Amino acid sequence: MASSSSPGAGPAVSRGPAVGPAELRQAGEWLTRHGLPDASPTPLLAMRLAVRRRARLADHVTLAALIMGAALAQSYDLLATSAIGGFQPHRSAPLQILALSMAGLLLVRSLLDWWVRRVDRRAGAALSRRAAHPVQPGWRTVLGRPFAALALAGFVGALVLAGSALTVQDATVRYAASVLLVGLAGVGAGVALHLRDLLRRPVVAEDEVSLTADVIMRVEDAREVAVPSVLWALPVVLVFGSAPGWWKVASLLFMLGGLAACVAIHARTPSSATVARRAMGVR
Repeated sequence: MASSSSPGAGPAVSRGPAVGPAELRQAGEWLTRHGLPDASPTPLLAMRLAVRRRARLADHVTLAALIMGAALAQSYDLLATSAIGGFQPHRSAPLQILALSMAGLLLVRSLLDWWVRRVDRRAGAALSRRAAHPVQPGWRTVLGRPFAALALAGFVGALVLAGSALTVQDATVRYAASVLLVGLAGVGAGVALHLRDLLRRPVVAEDEVSLTADVIMRVEDAREVAVPSVLWALPVVLVFGSAPGWWKVASLLFMLGGLAACVAIHARTPSSATVARRAMGVR
């Protein structure tokens, strides 16, 4: 390990937003869970972990809001086209609202990614010295083949579902499938850019422990991005309510199969801490 500090450098963190006792305690618990119980949590680590927790919580809440909004929109459409509604044709307003909600989800995800990167950059700029490692982890280390295969399979499966929905004669289904294709393109581009940033972003570390923690966070961030939760949700959100029965069955099998594969990969893949130690050459 090398350091970019000069002899007699001062404290590792010279400025930057303060963190509270709760964040430091959670950082200590994170270190213990990842096999670094003897390491002391630093404000740098606590700040980086705190922003990741908040960003992931906001992401989960946004996705849940999109799914609940889809359920409400489809319920409204079902009532409008039922006997109570006089068997009227499907209306476009609910689908347009869903399309705007999906665009909002993608925008929120982009802003959350930007927020995490911004905090990391500020943390790196606040260091009066920076630890370095001669080997920059590649995608096989940061992401790994199983998670890369999961992400690719999720994207291809969602594309197949969207393409099959385009063959349905119902104009509402075809319109929803077109919106889904646009959304999939946005999700795919966002995932690719995020992974590219994870592989190229500079190290934010002040010593050997925080250097190992930096690699662990890269691996965890990459695995979080690779799990195609949005790709599982978008077909159900946009097309499920008006799609034919065979498509509904296929979309449910796609979601359940993806969840099963995700659980199996997590169970059989080495932990992020193990991957980081191998990359760092730490036993």
